[in-house]
Amino acid sequence: MKKQFDKVVERRGTYCTQWDYIEDRFGEKNILPFSISDMDFQTPVEIRNRIKEWTDHGVFGYTRWNNSDYKNSIVTWYKKRHDADIVSEWIIYSPSVIYSISQLIALLTRKNDAIVMQTPAYDAFFKTIKQSERKLIKNPLLYEDSYYKIDWIDLEKKLAKSESKVFLLCNPHNPTGRVWRREEIIKIVKLCDCYGVKVISDDIHMDIIYRENKYIPIINVASELNNVFICTSGSKTFNTPSLGGSYVIIPDHKVRSKYLSLMKDRDGLGSAPIFGMVALIEGYNYAEYWVDELRKYLYQNMEIVYDYLKKELPLLHFSIPESTYLAWIDASKLNASNKKIQDYLVHVGKVGIMSGEVYGETEKFLRMNIGCPKEKLYDGLEKLKFSVNHMLNA
Repeated sequence: MKKQFDKVVERRGTYCTQWDYIEDRFGEKNILPFSISDMDFQTPVEIRNRIKEWTDHGVFGYTRWNNSDYKNSIVTWYKKRHDADIVSEWIIYSPSVIYSISQLIALLTRKNDAIVMQTPAYDAFFKTIKQSERKLIKNPLLYEDSYYKIDWIDLEKKLAKSESKVFLLCNPHNPTGRVWRREEIIKIVKLCDCYGVKVISDDIHMDIIYRENKYIPIINVASELNNVFICTSGSKTFNTPSLGGSYVIIPDHKVRSKYLSLMKDRDGLGSAPIFGMVALIEGYNYAEYWVDELRKYLYQNMEIVYDYLKKELPLLHFSIPESTYLAWIDASKLNASNKKIQDYLVHVGKVGIMSGEVYGETEKFLRMNIGCPKEKLYDGLEKLKFSVNHMLNA
């Protein structure tokens, strides 16, 4: 299994966002990318074989996602992996997690209402809230001793505002990699219930968890299920984002009905991409072992980053996260602007690593995608070292 993850697969020439269109993000063509959050690994063989069978069938007509195979695979996965009891009727197909979030915001709030969100945050959240014509209220996470904590006093203050209608949670958290503890999720739910605020939880990284940490679905602790919503997908888990599709868990039957009406009748999205649907079914039913091996490999990659930076680049501080394949690196001791750091990374070291500024972090952080073979990771770390050393010696 380790050999599969060590295998280098050429992605250039496949219309790949991370490799073929790197210039769009960094303004430079020939750089080694560690940017957008997909992985450089082939998806499990079970998924690939199933897709081959479907391709050989050769008829690609309209499909229906509302079937027992699709829904039961999700119900079973949540029970086996996360000890959660999902009712199949709660499950609704969605073209993407961000689509789900934007639709729920439209259903649960009105124009100029406020969305409370922890920062730093996934950059698409900022755009979605803005384009929805809602107000963003930030609840900055506290960064103490290389660890992120919730500022509970500030959170309650923000939730108590009359304009606050939704708390947008990211669980596990992108980009910091925090896995929120059961007691933290319980406290969030209690505060939101107290102030009449709904919780939309983006749980797309839920299966990439390390060591003793445990993902807690918000439905496991919610006292009122109609107040919580989970938006997620198997795409991060099995590296299948280009196959299309995600799903949303909506216990409230009234909101669920309205969501379906918008998606099918207004937006014409009633038919799911067949490859995305069968990939999820095959992955959830038959590739659990692959996810376990993937997590081991990714954790080893995190250890490589930790050891390398500690030895070769001590000015860059990094703590292994509790989840995700995103290394959140503290570069504040470089005493350089985000722009200067990026200039040296891109134009000197020829490496593409995301600036923390993209995620609403004004301090100097880097987000490095380590979901790749070790050969690429070592190459990227060498390029990072080359960039930093040249900047410091300039």
